[in-house]
Amino acid sequence: MAEDPNTDPGTLEVQDWGNVEYEEALARQRAMAEERIGDKIPDRLILTEHPPVVTLGRSGSEADLRQPEEELQQQGIGVSHVERGGQATFHGPGQVVAYPIVKLHEQDLHVFLKGLLGAMEEVLASYGLRPERRKGQPGLWVNEAKIASIGVAVRKWVTFHGIAVNVNLDPQSFDCIVPCGHPGERITSIKQELQQDIDPEEVKDRFVRAFRDRFDYKEVNFSKTSGSRHPPWLRLKAPKPEVVGSMEEKLHGWNLGTVCQSAHCPNLGECFSRGTATFMILGTVCSRRCRFCAVDKGKPNPPDPGEPERVALAVKSMGLAYVVVTSVTRDDLPDGGSAHFAETIRSIREHCSEAKVEVLVPDFQGSEAALGTVCDAGPDVFNHNVETVPRLYETVRPQADYKMSLDVLAYAAARGLPAKSGLMLGLGETSREIWETLNDLRRIGCTYLTLGQYLAPSAEHVPVARYVPPEEFDKWGDTARAMGFQEVASGPLVRSSYRADELFEQEPSTGKNFFDEKERRS
Repeated sequence: MAEDPNTDPGTLEVQDWGNVEYEEALARQRAMAEERIGDKIPDRLILTEHPPVVTLGRSGSEADLRQPEEELQQQGIGVSHVERGGQATFHGPGQVVAYPIVKLHEQDLHVFLKGLLGAMEEVLASYGLRPERRKGQPGLWVNEAKIASIGVAVRKWVTFHGIAVNVNLDPQSFDCIVPCGHPGERITSIKQELQQDIDPEEVKDRFVRAFRDRFDYKEVNFSKTSGSRHPPWLRLKAPKPEVVGSMEEKLHGWNLGTVCQSAHCPNLGECFSRGTATFMILGTVCSRRCRFCAVDKGKPNPPDPGEPERVALAVKSMGLAYVVVTSVTRDDLPDGGSAHFAETIRSIREHCSEAKVEVLVPDFQGSEAALGTVCDAGPDVFNHNVETVPRLYETVRPQADYKMSLDVLAYAAARGLPAKSGLMLGLGETSREIWETLNDLRRIGCTYLTLGQYLAPSAEHVPVARYVPPEEFDKWGDTARAMGFQEVASGPLVRSSYRADELFEQEPSTGKNFFDEKERRS
């Protein structure tokens, strides 16, 4: 479709934004549309999901809402007024949305809309469904229930907005609106029709192929990106290569790994310069495939029986007074690796009796026996990260369970251990969801908290939905302390085990962040 001299003819660039707030996605589309108008970029196809939001088109009004806008916002559902046609529709997790940024050239909008619907029809047909159109009503229906909605805007013959298909989305999510102005409209999803969970990534792949073929693109380039550069507050002073090299050489000599290296931690240089590291036991290959984490995935090796003592000897050699021990998730082991954790704690106690030990554990699939094994060994702090808000688990950590993570922390707190957890911000969560998650953590007895910015390790991971500014982290830190958390580390570059010793040693309720991030930025 692209025929202008400044773009490659017949090229389509596909970007997967992961889960992005609707307003942010719309702002990005508008900017891209301007670039496409100026022939600075080729045609683009954006694939994304959104946190819960109701969108009202030019024909829509508050009469299309079954609840007042304030009530919807209290439930974590945003409301956006947009320039596309149509009335009210709903976007949320489990729904795949495609936004074509396409220059129409000689093709009129009607032909483009027909082709866009045709591409989605092919996707639904590939799952054995029989999609239908209705005269005068935009969208697609299966078994008399609406499954896909369409709404495209055009500026100077460049399209934006697009088409959405319900993949795993609960149709009851639409109960808060009058869908497209039709009070009796039934909503369905691919999952509901087939009675099984559907991989949204596969839906995206099928749609890209159908879109390519419908519009005769000769080349398709894929780019999984948030489309944003790191803001100034995420730029760190470069670490001294000789310091990092020295620490890596020591760790190699002990045949030990660290989460600092495996997870591409931005604080690696600083922590290595301070002579500290978070030891990662049970190997460097994880049995799960969380979409936020840089640790290698695959089939792990059997546990190394000599590893606990080597960790203890390394702690002694480094003269550490505070030790953090974590691991990959080992669902392949009957006890999840809990005995290995316990042996590591005991070995550190044996060789360095004065050292404090914090463990950052996986969920052990909720096994109380495994949790008891770790708690019986007597760590000074029990850390388990919930990582994100419950709504985003399916996208960010699909093999984990939010309630299970809360239960893990509740078990440790009930055993009298200081319970600690951490959240990444910038994945598409709403303020209401953050508050509710912090409230859940306090309710089950969590006393220490870390809040940091999510940074995508690569283009293959979940993209960053937004960069949270330092002042917003400060506000969340104050909110958490007001909720009763004993100590909070909240900042863009905070990580779960970063300066854990300083967090642990603080007097309760200092009301301030325990370190100054400004010193760390160039």
